[in-house]
Amino acid sequence: MARHRTAPVRRNPLRTLSLAALGALLLGASLLTQEPTGRAEAAPVADGAATGPAGEHGQLRVCGLKLCDENGRPVQLTGMSSHGLQWFDHCLTDASLDALAHDWDADVLRVSTYVQEGGYETDPRGFTDRVHELIGEATERGLYVIVDWHMLTPGDPNHNTGLARDFFTEIASVHADKDNVLYEIANEPNGVSWGAIKGYAEEVVPVIRARDPEAVVLVGTRAWSSLGVSEGSDHTEITADPVAADNIMYVYHFYAASHGGVHFDAFRRAARELPLFVTEFGTQEYTGDGPDDFGSAQAYLDFMAEEQISWVNWNFSDDFRSGAAFEPGTCHSGGPFAGTGALKPAGEWIRDRIRTSGTGA
Repeated sequence: MARHRTAPVRRNPLRTLSLAALGALLLGASLLTQEPTGRAEAAPVADGAATGPAGEHGQLRVCGLKLCDENGRPVQLTGMSSHGLQWFDHCLTDASLDALAHDWDADVLRVSTYVQEGGYETDPRGFTDRVHELIGEATERGLYVIVDWHMLTPGDPNHNTGLARDFFTEIASVHADKDNVLYEIANEPNGVSWGAIKGYAEEVVPVIRARDPEAVVLVGTRAWSSLGVSEGSDHTEITADPVAADNIMYVYHFYAASHGGVHFDAFRRAARELPLFVTEFGTQEYTGDGPDDFGSAQAYLDFMAEEQISWVNWNFSDDFRSGAAFEPGTCHSGGPFAGTGALKPAGEWIRDRIRTSGTGA
């Protein structure tokens, strides 16, 4: 499965925030101090979010094959993924996040933190600060937030284990008191065995658990998180040798115009044996571009509704590709982000599905 993560035509520099400014934005009440190492620490804040989906459902956990709320009831979250922060950070503003929470009625924002490709490894402090800020902004709006460690090239997550340990140590330490944070530790492993991915997960999950023991952790799967299907395998390699950790879910990604047939059938079989979370999908081809296949995408969504499998769509930006929700130039113009006036066909379609999907629909 070739992927769509080449840099857009326009590059947008990441905003580098001071820790003081970051602290003011974290719920308006969190204050950050800095240890000699430069690690940010947050003062105590209220658990999770008081309103919205996170306020309604509280701390999530995995119960059997389902994602469940704090009372053990299965929930289905639906929402959007950002594009890479190094390119489309300017699409994540007060106005756009207000629209996502209150007009789109989303449950969850996925914060796509690329490791390579001009991402985290070029400025660990700046990108980490921005993730802190976005967690705070999602929390203010009652959203769940998936912290996505967006490793893609190289495809072996073990290439970034040291960086991942540093990143998740800080993120989990600062936000352990929140109920609304989920950790996606490897976006799309590719070209490596399931054993290599499992070994990486068993190094990184304990880093998070030591600081945020109740949070759900999402583990990417082989072959661009296709459960191994795009490299000739399937989910049985996972069931035969699962990650040695509890409260985890396995990640599946699909692009509807490319991944019907054998991919869809394998996904349905896997859903009977593994706890799954679709942290990324598109209605287009695997490039994130090309014509939309809304029929195939709807078949996936109907099945996920039946099985209460949570999902996140790629992507909440104004990239020129058909998979971006907004028309090019929308973010630079400051919107509009609510309503349908600035949406591409895929954006209008997914906004409607988010508004009518999920546990709270």
